[in-house]
Amino acid sequence: MNPTAMFDGLTTPRLLLDADRLDRNAARMRARCDALGVALRPHLKTAKSVDVARVAADGAQGPITVSTLAEAEYFAAAGWRDILYSTAISPAKLARAHRIQREHGARLLLVIDECDAAAAIGKEAASLGARFGVLIEIDCGEHRSGVEPASAELVAIADTIDACSPQLELMGVMAHAGHSYAFDDPTSITALAEVERLAAVSSAELLRTHGHRSPIVSVGSTPTALFAEHLSGVTEVRAGIYLFCDLSQLSRGVCAEDDLAISVLATVIGHQRRGPSLILDAGALALSKDIGANRFMPDAGYGLVCDAVTLEPLGSLAVTTVHQEHGNVPVPDESWFARLPIGSLVRILPNHACLTCAAYSCYDVLRAGTLAGQWPRVGGW
Repeated sequence: MNPTAMFDGLTTPRLLLDADRLDRNAARMRARCDALGVALRPHLKTAKSVDVARVAADGAQGPITVSTLAEAEYFAAAGWRDILYSTAISPAKLARAHRIQREHGARLLLVIDECDAAAAIGKEAASLGARFGVLIEIDCGEHRSGVEPASAELVAIADTIDACSPQLELMGVMAHAGHSYAFDDPTSITALAEVERLAAVSSAELLRTHGHRSPIVSVGSTPTALFAEHLSGVTEVRAGIYLFCDLSQLSRGVCAEDDLAISVLATVIGHQRRGPSLILDAGALALSKDIGANRFMPDAGYGLVCDAVTLEPLGSLAVTTVHQEHGNVPVPDESWFARLPIGSLVRILPNHACLTCAAYSCYDVLRAGTLAGQWPRVGGW
């Protein structure tokens, strides 16, 4: 019997999701947040799937986080009502955000991190007759976006938001320790989790002393959520990649190999004897060009090559070069050509699941090692 027969009829490259691993990953984070005494607001920018969202919340339709209005619209249409749009928004996008709220009965929480933006968004919301809840983003050290924690500028932004009432309602603060990926040891991640927590909590406390409400104190990244000693003063955690995990997480000690729920099914389409190397039909568009795992896992390349059925790594094989549709896998010797002839299937564990998944319109779902259907996902902005 052909062990890869279950994949017959599937064109490659293909995005596979191990639903059993997904279930375990989701349950682990729910239990972690319960232990920390905080709500979980799953970040669905990677998953972009109603089916995955249901697993994340054990069937409930509670609070979620998204990064695009396409995601917000998709989840609102499917019944989610408490949606944090975590990317700072421009006034030109407010009409669409207003329509999502109006047509689906959802409430979008928007993010602001400067006075001019607050004033412009408040003005546009007034022209639309729209109302939005707002969080102020706090910069806890990544310096991507956000305001200095517990600062005069923070209070000024809150004053501007309140001046735009009733169109804008200040609901609290959020912080994101994206720079937690600079570390691969628990001690450093734990220390950064405390920096993240303090930035958010001290900011909320300052707002309250100046007469501003801050019922939501939101933090989150998968590493800091998993390694924080405590989250006193925090009300919710936003995390997302924990659902799938990837080589970037594995390389930093955030997950184990059997937590990796996403892989790409690919076909051997060539034998380059001058390498020697295998050529796969999964290149830059199928895998992405992210090599974030290589910082702590130098041999990861663009992804580790595994057995198509068992997902066991095939020695130390990795995709080391990608062109648009070609992936190059150096092999130690030509015996690999007989082991993996033209037409053979392999699976690739990706560096960064967020970017890899973005290339696909659906997941082919595995349950107990067998194909069990497809789950659609949304794309675009």
